[in-house]
Amino acid sequence: MTKKLYIKTYGCQMNVYDSERMAEALGGQGYVETQSPDDADMILLNTCHIREKAAEKVYSELGRFKGLKAEKPDLKIGVAGCVAQAEGQEIMRRQPMVDLVVGPQSYHRLPEMEAKTRVGEKALDTDFPEEDKFEHLKSRPKAKRAPSAFLTVQEGCDKFCAFCVVPYTRGAEVSRPVERILTEARDLVERGVREITLLGQNVNAYHGAGADGSDWSLAQLIWALDKVDGLERIRFTTSHPNDMSDDLIEAHGTCAKLMPYLHLPVQSGSDKILKRMNRAHTADSYLRLIERIRAVRPDILMSGDFIVGFPEETEEDFQATLDLVKEVQYGYAYSFKYSTRPGTPAAERPQVDAAAADDRLQRLQARITDDQRLIQDSMVGREVGVLFEKPGRKLGQMVGKSDYLHAVHVADCPAQVGELRRVRIVDSGANSLAGELVD
Repeated sequence: MTKKLYIKTYGCQMNVYDSERMAEALGGQGYVETQSPDDADMILLNTCHIREKAAEKVYSELGRFKGLKAEKPDLKIGVAGCVAQAEGQEIMRRQPMVDLVVGPQSYHRLPEMEAKTRVGEKALDTDFPEEDKFEHLKSRPKAKRAPSAFLTVQEGCDKFCAFCVVPYTRGAEVSRPVERILTEARDLVERGVREITLLGQNVNAYHGAGADGSDWSLAQLIWALDKVDGLERIRFTTSHPNDMSDDLIEAHGTCAKLMPYLHLPVQSGSDKILKRMNRAHTADSYLRLIERIRAVRPDILMSGDFIVGFPEETEEDFQATLDLVKEVQYGYAYSFKYSTRPGTPAAERPQVDAAAADDRLQRLQARITDDQRLIQDSMVGREVGVLFEKPGRKLGQMVGKSDYLHAVHVADCPAQVGELRRVRIVDSGANSLAGELVD
């Protein structure tokens, strides 16, 4: 009998990928996805633990389903992801209506966990199992896919930044074998995918086993993917500055399928704060790295992450961040006010006044927004590749992503979903570009 599965995904792209794989794992148990929790036989919250009060937000979300659970006693409710990993048994203690809790390394065990819930048992698994979870997942029938897809190649992190819980919730760095990644990539292409974004908490630290038994770098993996017929675009995220190897920098200048976009978080422009963050690089080494990358790919669009109000950050430290932003000129950047994560070293340090942190965040975001707009406006008159992903809101309009990840819409467009076409940019809007087909 067909059952309905509702998955709500929080956080990063890796959680999006994980949700797809959880749906595949449960597909073998007769579940099909639904967009409404009201229709569901199982509700699964795939959680993120990065931001402040993440666990409390999950408990609040679970509280909204109490009425639904009362109306449908057979409804199964599960919590997955990083909050599940961090909270474990506490989730079931605080919310007894939860039937299963599964960490991000164990979701290949969902079918057997779901079977337990059907006979009235609770299911909890937050282990770091030795087996490869990806190999234990059974894919659903070869359904058509959107033109762009995520593909996880590496998980976990060994960097132990002072503000971050990822090493505790995702574990140590683990890289998937090359051939398994290539097999999954070919499968995605057969199902209509033209662009793949390689995912990892520290993706450029990739060191998966090649066919010869040696460890491959991310650049070697990219060159192998470059040979996959039908795959037109390759991206990767998220990277650490200390793992930008020489061959990966070279690939940005020589691999045509590797898109001119790089997300390279720096977090702060102050060497004092970077040291307290345990980032193991300086502002100058980061800037020199970007110089090397731009030397091989001058048109590359840089993206970054920033934390303001980190413990002991002064106004002088913050000004150093503004100076770095001014020098780099990011096409995209994500900025956050520091929030304490229990169990991390930074949580025990003197905290910055909340009003000062709020003010700094507003000033940083204003600067980033100005740079983003200037870079987007500079695209007018240029020709770019656009991978069309869906129809637009207007009749005859198609929408896609440029080489630089800008959203582009084209009016009266004969292109189909999945087509990669050359487009001349004719206008820059608030959050997107307008173009016309060149070919």
